Amino acid sequence: MRSRNNILTRLWRLIILVGPGFFLIGYSIGTGSVVSMASAGSRYGMSLLWALILACVFSFVMLEAYGRYTLVTGESALYSYRKLPVLGRTAAIVTLIGLVFVEVLALAGIMGILSDLICEWFKMLAPGIAWAPLWIAIFIIIGIFIFLWIGKYTFFEKILIIFVSLMGVSFILTMFLVIPDPVEMVKGAVPKLPHDPNVSMLISALVGTTLTAPTFVMRSIIVKEKGWTISDLKAGRRDAFFAALFMFIISVSIMACAAGTLYIASKPVEDTIQMVKLLEPLAGRFALSVFICGIIGAGLSSIIPITLLAPLLIGDYRGSPVNMKSKMFRILCGIALLFGLVVPVFQARPVFAMIVSQCFQILVLPIVTVSIIYLLNRKDLMGQYKAGPWLNGGLLATLLFSLFITYQSVIGLVNYLGKVF
Repeated sequence: MRSRNNILTRLWRLIILVGPGFFLIGYSIGTGSVVSMASAGSRYGMSLLWALILACVFSFVMLEAYGRYTLVTGESALYSYRKLPVLGRTAAIVTLIGLVFVEVLALAGIMGILSDLICEWFKMLAPGIAWAPLWIAIFIIIGIFIFLWIGKYTFFEKILIIFVSLMGVSFILTMFLVIPDPVEMVKGAVPKLPHDPNVSMLISALVGTTLTAPTFVMRSIIVKEKGWTISDLKAGRRDAFFAALFMFIISVSIMACAAGTLYIASKPVEDTIQMVKLLEPLAGRFALSVFICGIIGAGLSSIIPITLLAPLLIGDYRGSPVNMKSKMFRILCGIALLFGLVVPVFQARPVFAMIVSQCFQILVLPIVTVSIIYLLNRKDLMGQYKAGPWLNGGLLATLLFSLFITYQSVIGLVNYLGKVF
């Protein structure tokens, strides 16, 4: 018994060491990721695995870059954008407004998907009882606001660790229950575009849930909130590596679940409710329940960081610490949570909100990448820790990849809006 407790204690300490990384995993992997990965797996099997691999590799590069800048200078991202030689203040304001707009859309979509999913799950477990998505959404919002009222970063971090752990264990377990052909997974690592007019939209959404501009801006804020300094450079690199690795493991698990069931049965999905209904006869009720637990963990782990985004970014832009118990902090968080009622109240399409948010997210990524390249190469700011050939090479590759995905995003969004309207 004592040995088992020691193992659990060591595991918890390891998780705490990568606390900022877990915060960002919870931020990045949400219901939008589930929809994108499941849709990709159900439509194309594992053939888009290469896009996920590149997105996670470049995510590590960006996490390392933003983490290093803050550890060395003690400054966070948006405040430092003012140092850009041309339109620095404008770049900071555009990034702030763009990220808040994107995440408000995402929050509306996440709450809509989550409330619909929980309602559907309850109907499966207790068919005779009527459940309303709106009341489920209100209950979630009240619970999260109570958490936010406590107003302490370490508390948020521990709550997110629980949600992310639930999400990761659920998706990985489900993958092993319905694992696809390993040969197909190997083939999927080779870059290739399926012959489908909708593939551009799906690639941009898939990458947009992993290689996300808000994640990297938040990275610098969270590292600063954690109190890490230049002496924590190795810890920061390790944290960035594990964050990117866990993002990949969780994302590929979702894709593999859909590829191992829905793709084989030729049943592509567009949303989580459709996926749940199709998965039950193919995977069984136990595997489905485990998978639903993962989606709930993904949704809850995303809502908290998204709610914190506006006050954190405003504090970042001003260069002032955020008081998580201030009236302004709680008002902004409350307003953000109210946007989560848009989809349940107006019965809007949550998937549309998610897709649009993911595509617009990609449009901000080149600005975020160019800004950190400039800042990391300023000798007067970074000294001996300025970016070297490997980091600069990785950032340049990230920029080129982000431009490619931005192009795919524009093409996909235009085609999608053309069909809708």
